Amino acid sequence: TAAAISVLRAEYPSVKFIGMEPAVKPAALGTVSGTIGVLATAGTLKGSKYLKTKESVDDHVNVVEHVGRGFVELVEEGKFSGPEVESVVSASLKPLLETGADIIVLGCTHYPFLVDAMKDVAGPGIKFIDPAPAVARQLVHVMAETGLLTAAGAEEAFSRADGDLPESPDVQLVSSGEMMPLTRLYGLIYK
Repeated sequence: TAAAISVLRAEYPSVKFIGMEPAVKPAALGTVSGTIGVLATAGTLKGSKYLKTKESVDDHVNVVEHVGRGFVELVEEGKFSGPEVESVVSASLKPLLETGADIIVLGCTHYPFLVDAMKDVAGPGIKFIDPAPAVARQLVHVMAETGLLTAAGAEEAFSRADGDLPESPDVQLVSSGEMMPLTRLYGLIYK
């Protein structure tokens, strides 16, 4: 999102684009220690929208950033647990935890797939914020606002916007690349 959304909005002004932005504001409001961690891609951390959001955070809140090196690759390979995952996750989380961060914001759509491993490494008392449910709620709002959401589908869409996924969703997989890796990942996510 960070790399392309400005270009897309300029190129297609009539299309509504919803960005995936790290949930820095809710984290800043919820911190007890006064330090929050933002775990994101390098592109997100350099993005103007993120930097603007970070600037709006109260000066009394320390925002510590770290790139989740290797996270995207692990998820795309379907690796969500195990010694390799623990090692990669630990290397990125430890610097944030050592600063006293009590809330970690997940700033990439891939990262929530590793949240169980993150919780194992971080231990109790550390909260992780996934911005995806807020993005889903915004999508439902925009769809309703633009007439793309039927009344019959609105109630279900709003209830699922908080992350309540169906056990066996009706999904059509589409890819510009090879389908096999995508199909395998889908099978891992919806076991």
